[in-house]
Amino acid sequence: MELNKHVSRRHFLKYLGTGFASLAAAYSGLGSLSSRASEATELNTYDQLPETFNPTKHTADDADQLLLAGGLAYSVLAAYGDTINASGDTLGMNSSYTSFFPIPGSDSEALLWVNHEFAQYSWMVDRSEAVAWEQQKQLLYEQGGSVLHLKKDAFGQWKLATDSTLAYRVSGLTPIELSGPVRGTSAVNGATLVQGTLANRGGAKTLWNTQLTGENQFEAASRDAGLALSHYGWIVEVDPFNKRRKPVKHTALGRFHHGSAAMTLSSDNRVVVYMGEDSPEGFIYKYVSAGKWTEAGDTQTSELLSEGTLYAADFIQGRWIELSLDNVRNQLKRITYQAPESLYKSKETLLEQFQSQSDVLASASEAALIVGATPCDRPAELTVHPRDRSVFVACTQNDNRGNLHGQIIRLKESSGDTFTSETFIAGGRQSGFSSPGSLTIDNNGNLWVGSDISPERLNTGAWSEFKNNGLYLIHPTGSAQKTKQYASAPTEAALCGLSFTDYQATVFMAVNHPGASGVGTASPTSSWQHRFGKRDPRSAVVVITQSLL
Repeated sequence: MELNKHVSRRHFLKYLGTGFASLAAAYSGLGSLSSRASEATELNTYDQLPETFNPTKHTADDADQLLLAGGLAYSVLAAYGDTINASGDTLGMNSSYTSFFPIPGSDSEALLWVNHEFAQYSWMVDRSEAVAWEQQKQLLYEQGGSVLHLKKDAFGQWKLATDSTLAYRVSGLTPIELSGPVRGTSAVNGATLVQGTLANRGGAKTLWNTQLTGENQFEAASRDAGLALSHYGWIVEVDPFNKRRKPVKHTALGRFHHGSAAMTLSSDNRVVVYMGEDSPEGFIYKYVSAGKWTEAGDTQTSELLSEGTLYAADFIQGRWIELSLDNVRNQLKRITYQAPESLYKSKETLLEQFQSQSDVLASASEAALIVGATPCDRPAELTVHPRDRSVFVACTQNDNRGNLHGQIIRLKESSGDTFTSETFIAGGRQSGFSSPGSLTIDNNGNLWVGSDISPERLNTGAWSEFKNNGLYLIHPTGSAQKTKQYASAPTEAALCGLSFTDYQATVFMAVNHPGASGVGTASPTSSWQHRFGKRDPRSAVVVITQSLL
């Protein structure tokens, strides 16, 4: 079934904040990158949100449960393995992102996109024997994403419609088209159609109301299944409203470990997609479409993500460097240029590797390093502010460079291909959180951060005082002293993928990889959302509302 889900320019500009007094007031005075506002506009909804307990002050916040601030309550919408539709499809493993799509013309039905980042099974622990094909199919099925169909019950609460014909799965088994410059080239072994999407971390809504989902750490799963590595590491577009429409991998947006994406419009109506590379010393990218967006409909939207220019950020010079074949090869041909040791390749080998623009896009991270882009400390997720379109980037951390707790960077476009940037807030004791992994800006311009301290570091060493991962609200000024914590995760889980209903009465959130270190062992480290009679934990999507008590 296909639903009418067209979004007009006027609706999208409202989404960006144009003409909304509440959004115009939001984030005034954000440090050196923002102009000062009058006292009348410095009111922010942050100051209207209730004060909350800080779980880091309590021993309970390292407990194996999801703890919320006073006045909030949650229910589980769906957990790993739960049936999601009339065909018997099940929710994938390790949910990492959600995106809310109201069904046009209805205030009681909606779709929810959910990413599934990776799969873990007991048979993955002992790899002494070859993995059976049935096991490989299961591993591939659990990744990708789910389209859930939600309906309000008699009490106005969102529930999963398990008998739905609208809900469906996109997985590592789904046929997916390639689009753009790399389609059919030697960089992808001539492929125009590939099998599945893997390791889906973050994403973004498009202007035309479809979903972008990013493939992150894809190597292990694709190698295990005997799939070509070059077919993964792309941005995939899915239409939640039309399960018959084949998903598309947009090669013009580059191939790397995609942590997230954020879409906006340039001043001349070109589509801009910002992307973060979720790797230690990963880069920040920007794609700008060749064509301009109008309200023409779906026939034009595919072109907007197929023809354009990809850039990587140079924070030292404050400029965007075009990832073009000429830029890469000219740099490699310089007599004084020395190939980075981290590439483990000579200049001659790299010149042989980069023969066409499709080669550049298929090895975007290597190209970015060659042309002089700036490595960042795991830029996992990013988001665009609705008023001034500045970009917030969560750099989780990088032990190798002594950055134990990470920071959030703020980037603001200037003239031409230049930008300014600053550290908006740094993680650590002074701010009350460590290792920012997910970012969300709500309809009022408030910045929400989910921490992502890895399971092996939680409650140990430099990270011991932060306890379990949490969900934080950051003050509009970036003041570390005014950070508020609103949730604490179950053991070894991360909280991520916040999405809001139109009027923000309901929040959807993914609880990712609870008990990650104990999977496949006789001693699970978490039992959060285990099934009756079993001990193994399950990732889940929860619905958060105001408590009725």
